[in-house]
Amino acid sequence: MIIDTHSHIYSEQFDEDRDAMIQRAFESETQVILMPNVDVASIEPMLQIEAKYPNNCFSMMGLHPTSVNKDYQLQLDEMYKALSQHKYIAVGEIGIDLYWDKTFVNQQIDAFKQQITWAKEFDLPIVIHARDAFDEVFQVMDDVGVRDIKGVFHSFTGNYDQAIKALSYDGFKLAINGVVTFKNSGLDKVVEQLSLNDLVLETDAPYLTPTPHRGKRNEPKYINLVAKKVGEIFDVSTQEVATITTQNARALFALPA
Repeated sequence: MIIDTHSHIYSEQFDEDRDAMIQRAFESETQVILMPNVDVASIEPMLQIEAKYPNNCFSMMGLHPTSVNKDYQLQLDEMYKALSQHKYIAVGEIGIDLYWDKTFVNQQIDAFKQQITWAKEFDLPIVIHARDAFDEVFQVMDDVGVRDIKGVFHSFTGNYDQAIKALSYDGFKLAINGVVTFKNSGLDKVVEQLSLNDLVLETDAPYLTPTPHRGKRNEPKYINLVAKKVGEIFDVSTQEVATITTQNARALFALPA
């Protein structure tokens, strides 16, 4: 069994075949799918999936950095209320993104700080988005202090030094997805210097589809391709990768056995 620790299966890209897609995941041994929230609008679709698959699909609560805009505090207030009313497995997906737009970078930083405090209050791990923003993310983590919480760096694509810095925060893991299968990503060269104990797996569906399906819509069943590639990097079986990363994910997110 493999846990997909990050999948946007509530996305409208799955509206026509969502149940069939989820069944394909189950048939491919992807039995657990974790769903990161992105904004206020995604909360209800996400919770509907969780209600339909309560033993397999688990929700997070958070404001994605690219969803931070001038009304971000209103969204945060609504999400904090939601967090108080329902059991979530993590605060996420949160962080800083300087790839798409830097207009609201100060607001992104403030939102990230607030949501880290939620994780402390509710005793939950955090799921961090850090695209083109590792230095800024590390600065916030150092400023706020994350010694008493766990977390994961979602869709990790940093260099070796950034990997070591991320792993220096006790209880944090790196999430590896289809990018590791891309021919020129260089991520395999970073991963090979790490340990399987440092990693969890994800798809980030419908995005970042692994080779050989790159360019098509991603879905949780393709996490097997990520596990296969990671196995090749460490020269171990796909089964061993699945076993260890699943153990890591269960411990990190306090998932039932």
